[in-house]
Amino acid sequence: MVPDVIPLCYRAAPPGREILITSESRRGISGPPRTLHEGGPTGRRQVRDGDGSRRLGAAELDAELGERATLVQFSSAFCQPCRATRRTLSEVAAMVAGVAHIEIDAESRLELVRALGIARTPTVLVLDAAGRIVRRAAGQPRRADVIAALGEAV
Repeated sequence: MVPDVIPLCYRAAPPGREILITSESRRGISGPPRTLHEGGPTGRRQVRDGDGSRRLGAAELDAELGERATLVQFSSAFCQPCRATRRTLSEVAAMVAGVAHIEIDAESRLELVRALGIARTPTVLVLDAAGRIVRRAAGQPRRADVIAALGEAV
């Protein structure tokens, strides 16, 4: 299989995981979600399609979900990219009606972090109105990527 979009970084995944390819290269391909590792001006980001099977509720997040979608950010105290991510997500949430931004301190919510398999900060989950994870990204996201991910959620 030759992808029609060549990712910036193409390598095999750890044992038990899929091959890392861009979501654009999946056109016409069925099967489980894929992961993309890409290097950008802000460093290395990991973006993954959500599988839609995991739902997060207001009680689990200790905050109300947005009417249309929710941007959930896992951060840590001394994480510089987390601050920039907070600004980006807050701006996007303010631009799009019915979208909420929730920031969670990863250190104080270790049980949730472990349950979701979050390995680094910042990690952003995009939830639809029902709380299903539709997109997941590790690293500082670009505004355009966040808006595109919201398009899948609403």
